[in-house]
Amino acid sequence: MTPDELLTTTRTVRKRLDLTRPVPIELIRECLEIALQAPSGSNRQGWHWIVVTDPDARASIAEVYRRGWDAYHGSGVSAGTLFADDPERAAVQRRVGDSAAYLAEHIGEVPVLVIPCLRVAKLPEGNQAGLWGSLHPAVWNYMLAARARGLGTAWTSLHLPHEREVAEILGLPEDVRQGALVPTAYYTGETFRPAPRQPLEEVLHLDRW
Repeated sequence: MTPDELLTTTRTVRKRLDLTRPVPIELIRECLEIALQAPSGSNRQGWHWIVVTDPDARASIAEVYRRGWDAYHGSGVSAGTLFADDPERAAVQRRVGDSAAYLAEHIGEVPVLVIPCLRVAKLPEGNQAGLWGSLHPAVWNYMLAARARGLGTAWTSLHLPHEREVAEILGLPEDVRQGALVPTAYYTGETFRPAPRQPLEEVLHLDRW
């Protein structure tokens, strides 16, 4: 894959995650080694990575995740309900909603759940972009590395309203905060294509809004 192909075909994979094929832990380690090359504010490298393969732990996390999904799905602003007045985009959103519902139903069956974390004594008030900017690029690095190795991933955070419950399942210290949940598995089918996106001219602002 060329860099452009890797960047434009690393998609959120839900329905095409292979729930039956084990993923070697060494492959996950390779992806995480690449994740650690991401930038980090002040070069702190305060990230930690919880790799969950134990079936009982995955099942417990799945129960918490489904409660987060139920709240999100019932909120009236979930992916499947967006752009209802645009027939073309609404159809895409309905497919995204169906896909997200599938993941919520089956997330406990995904062979590897990766939970990237930051060690931070207290979350700052106000805009937290600087804090999470020291973790999220590494998460994307992980997902790109997984794609290059034939693995599919999905970036989700619907468990975070119940973060402490997941922390208790995994024995996380009080100062370890979770930044995402990344189900990881081999994918079914051949490959992925770039997704439709808004034209650049609709979102580009030069010099001012």
